[in-house]
Amino acid sequence: RLPGRGGGAMAVSPGSLRRAGNEEFRRGQYGPAAELYSRALAQLEAAGDATAEERSVLLANRAACYLKDGDCSLCVADCTSALELVPFGIKPLLRRAAAYEALERYSLAYVDYKTALQVDCSVQAAHDGVNRMTKALLEKDGVNWRQKLPPIPTVPISAQTRWSIPSAQAPGANTPPATAPQGERGRNTAAGVERARMLKEEGNEFVKKGNHKKAVEKYSESLKLSKECATYTNRALCYLTMKQYKEAAQDCTEALKLDPKNVKALYRRAQALKELKDYKSSIADIKSLLKTEPKNTAALRLLQELNRA
Repeated sequence: RLPGRGGGAMAVSPGSLRRAGNEEFRRGQYGPAAELYSRALAQLEAAGDATAEERSVLLANRAACYLKDGDCSLCVADCTSALELVPFGIKPLLRRAAAYEALERYSLAYVDYKTALQVDCSVQAAHDGVNRMTKALLEKDGVNWRQKLPPIPTVPISAQTRWSIPSAQAPGANTPPATAPQGERGRNTAAGVERARMLKEEGNEFVKKGNHKKAVEKYSESLKLSKECATYTNRALCYLTMKQYKEAAQDCTEALKLDPKNVKALYRRAQALKELKDYKSSIADIKSLLKTEPKNTAALRLLQELNRA
């Protein structure tokens, strides 16, 4: 049995204190667990030979205690310290996000949930958190809520693949998720899809600011990682604005390979083909679109212009 606060406490190793803290946490004794983690941290700092991983795990564990007890500000502080020691740790990111959410600091919670998804896009708690924060921010800030977000950090590939690489320094410090044995290739693909989504969103932000050239760069990076219909149609819109009509038409063609009835792709390719004076093909695209949406006013207006051309 672990000695109490009195004599003999210093004889207990930080590892024993951490394990005892884990046991208290499992029993729902969050205050005593936090105290044990604090003692372990104090010992490690006094010894001066603690690895960043060990201290980060203890801080994240203590943060979990604070979160359970409703001390959200203390939870945020510990998670922030843990992330300074080991950037992009899943547990401190999720715990800090939950604390920010409880404090109604929704934009900061959103950023942490999105960052966690870059590290491991299979974490359902992060997907759920993003959905909740999106709804909350939409209610709070309206349709332009994304413009008020703090920047979302880009997670390096080394942090995304950390779960696949055994750590010689701290076995068990980061328990690999169940998906790890499937191999790095699958992880990288999953991380790549999430990264592609992030890049597309960055492109969307540049479109809102009127910086179409920068948006094209972001969409192009995104498409290297994941071929997505919406990314092609978004880039096509930028090309139309920049009067690069051939590129716009090509992007719409790629989008239509993925979704043959995509209304945006048909409309934007029709616009591009009109500018390229290929009126026959442009009319064909508008007629295809109108089969799906017979009352699409923009398409009907464009068809009238084409018939006059």
